[in-house]
Parts: sequence; C-alpha cells; structure tokens
Amino acid sequence: MTPTPKPEFSQACPIPISDYPNVVMAHGGGGRLMQQLIESIFVPTFKNDLLSQRHDGAVFSLAGQRLAFTTDSYVVQPLFFPGGDIGTLAVNGTANDLAMCGARPLYLSSGLIIEEGLPMETLWRIVQSMKQAADKAGVQLVTGDTKVVDKGKGDGIFINTAGVGVIEHNLPIGPGSVRPGDAVLLSGDIGRHGITIMSVRDGLGFETSIESDCAPLWSLVAALIDQGIEIHCLRDLTRGGLASGLNEIAQAANLPIAIDETAVPVREEVRGACEILGFDPIYVANEGRFIAFVPANQADRALGILRANPLGADASHIGTVAATTETRPIVTLKSQIGANRILDLLSGEQLPRIC
Repeated sequence: MTPTPKPEFSQACPIPISDYPNVVMAHGGGGRLMQQLIESIFVPTFKNDLLSQRHDGAVFSLAGQRLAFTTDSYVVQPLFFPGGDIGTLAVNGTANDLAMCGARPLYLSSGLIIEEGLPMETLWRIVQSMKQAADKAGVQLVTGDTKVVDKGKGDGIFINTAGVGVIEHNLPIGPGSVRPGDAVLLSGDIGRHGITIMSVRDGLGFETSIESDCAPLWSLVAALIDQGIEIHCLRDLTRGGLASGLNEIAQAANLPIAIDETAVPVREEVRGACEILGFDPIYVANEGRFIAFVPANQADRALGILRANPLGADASHIGTVAATTETRPIVTLKSQIGANRILDLLSGEQLPRIC
C-alpha cells in the first residue's frame, strides 16, 4: 500500500520542534509560549491587514457600516461554578470581545461539542444559562452546530461562540491608537474568576464565598462612548489577567506602560486565597474586567462614568503609558513598598482551563 505523501510547505516551522515538540506544553492563552505560538505560526501564516490589528476581534467596513467580528472557545472545568457556568462564559466572553472593539454586540453563533453520556439535565442547564446571558447582554444567538464525540474524548462539553457587532461611532479603538501619556483605567477588582474556578476545582473551602466576576461589559463601554470619552484602546482581562492584558497592549502599541500596584483593587478574600495558593492576583484571570486607555485629561471624568455603574464601582486609575524614560515596550510595576519591577508574561498558563 502506497503511503500518503506529506504536504509540502514553503518554509520550516519557525519554532524549533526539538524545543517544543507538543503544542500542549503551551496550554492556555495568557502565557509566553502561547504568545510565541500566535506570533510565530498563526500570524505570519494567515497574515492580512485585519489580523494585524492585534485586537480582540477584526474591525472592518461592509456596505458602509463598521462591524466587528470575533470568535472564542470555552473549555472551563468544572462546568458550573459560583457566579456562572460554561454557558454564561461562552456568551459573555464573546460579547465582551466585541465590546472591546467598541462594537455593540448583536449576534452570536454557537458550536457545541458534546461528549457521549453527558446528562441531558446538564445540557439543559447550560443552554438555559446561555439564553439568560444573551438576554442580559442584548445579543441574539442566531445560528449554531452540535457534534457528539465518543465518551472520554470531550470532557463533558466544549463550546465555541463567534459574534458580530456594529460600531456606531468614529473612534479608532485599538492598540494602534494608544498614545504616550494616556491614562490606564481598570474597571474593577481583579482575580475573582480564576480563584473561583481553582477553589471549586480543588475543593478548597475558603471561609468567605468567592464568586466569578463574569458579566457583560458593553454597558460600561457604551457609557464612556456616549458621554464623549475619547477611548484609545480597550482590553478585557481574561487568561493571564491584568499582566497579560497590559503586555499585549504595550507590545502591539510599541510603548512602555507603568502601573502602581497600590492602585490595583483586589478583594481581601482573593488576596488571601492567592497567598495561600502561591498566586499573584495580577496574573489571575477575570471574566468581567477590562482596561481602558484614555487621554490623561479625561481620566477623572471617565472614572466617574465607570463608577456610576455597579459593574465599575471599584474602577481605578492604575497607571500611565510611557510614564518613565524607558523606551522598550515593557510593563513596569511600582510595588507596595515602592520598588519597581518588570511585569512580564508568565512562561505558561498559571491556571489552565479557567474559560
């Protein structure tokens, strides 16, 4: 029998196979290895003007209307957790990616990969959560697909959602619009989602109840736009947390960012859990938080707008773009004791399977 020939490629794999033989070593989406995967394999292979935006979605014009398009997949374990479940995540996560493009989320698709033997009650609960989350986020789920895989091959259920949103303003929101001197605003406390998942997954019984911050964010973004804030860039703080979000923007904008740790809100129960588990809350995932880059002279007014919404009650001004003489696109953190250190990407995912 003649063996099937291997396909020929125009160039060798840019990441040494001997160094990283398995993609699984770069699990997650907030670590240095995954960033290397994206920048070395996917971006150059599919290179185009829309992909080069380095944004949470692609922004383009169609029939005279500016639109945003995005997609994400959800593999969280456990499927249910305080404050949400995989269905809630699948809707809010994709709707929020559209919001970070400055787009009002409109329509979602959903692809469900279901493991054989998943209890019908579990599927029903997840689908009902998706419906409730879609209603709250103001989006419609308009098309979808289901596939069933053999028992032991799917870990219950995986969900992919793609979304389309409309941009109803003229602001060029994205990393390319970030300017030296911009204020960096954080919409609320950090770390709750990642710690919630870890506490449920490992059966940790903390004295206080910690719930995921999973929530739709368009109302906050819309309020900033409607009240005339000149938003330069937005980024939600999912895998890799605040540290990864800041690094992604710094590298895409080719500008340094300096933040003050004392200005970053972290709830005491989350801080305590991080100390017990050996985590830094700045690297822990969120599902209802974002950073906004705005002109310094609009920072106070933007904070007032965010704090007027319950989702932004703990909003804070945490830093500045190019606040130091540093010219490299790095993120520096002034610690609580006044020392400065580089806030780098982790080599891997601190908490896998959190979304």
